[in-house]
Amino acid sequence: MLDHAGFPVSDYVRSKAFNLQALEPLGYVLVMEVQQDENDNPAAGFGMGGKPDFWIGGEGGFAAADAISSAEPRGSRCLPSRCAGAGGKDNGTPGLRPHYHPNYYAAFVLDPDGHNIEAVCHAPA
Repeated sequence: MLDHAGFPVSDYVRSKAFNLQALEPLGYVLVMEVQQDENDNPAAGFGMGGKPDFWIGGEGGFAAADAISSAEPRGSRCLPSRCAGAGGKDNGTPGLRPHYHPNYYAAFVLDPDGHNIEAVCHAPA
């Protein structure tokens, strides 16, 4: 159900240095860093086997069954419309996010408390 978990941090550089040391005994390494928004806020993804599943400066995401909408959509395309009716707000329309990887298809919404919720599909289109 969960694809990845993430937490905002008050000091990105300090948190990254801490996690590099704290996660190393668990076999986690820094897999990637990205600028996650138009404000150039960095995020660092840690994981094993090349998949970042723990993020600092980023958010968590749920695994979506598919990225393609159908008569009864179950994938990431339906997230904004379903959440809008429950008090959510669009925070990133469904689409490819190739800066993460070529098949990263995701949608983002803010819940009523302002937390970012993501649905992501990694399957090729």
